[in-house]
Amino acid sequence: MTGAPRDPGLQPERTRLAWRRTTLSCTVVALLGVRQALQGGAGAAGAVAVALSLLAWLGFLRTAHRRMASMEAAEPGPLGPRRALTVAVCTVALAVFAAAMLY
Repeated sequence: MTGAPRDPGLQPERTRLAWRRTTLSCTVVALLGVRQALQGGAGAAGAVAVALSLLAWLGFLRTAHRRMASMEAAEPGPLGPRRALTVAVCTVALAVFAAAMLY
């Protein structure tokens, strides 16, 4: 079977779109956590959890933006281990802080 040659421009575009979707999901989670803390009358611990959640969200946003910008290269390289670790830590931290706001 001979098919059409693979378009190398599609993979970077799909990766950019995936990062945008993930960033949007992370933003929604952070906003819902802040909303929950504000409506629940968060005390000092809740305020700290909100601040740390926003910090984790900003770290994720920065890393995602840098990755999307790197996808503009002719041949983008793989995600480095340091950025992958940053994304993982920010995601886990956001989940932990959101859980802390519930209690």
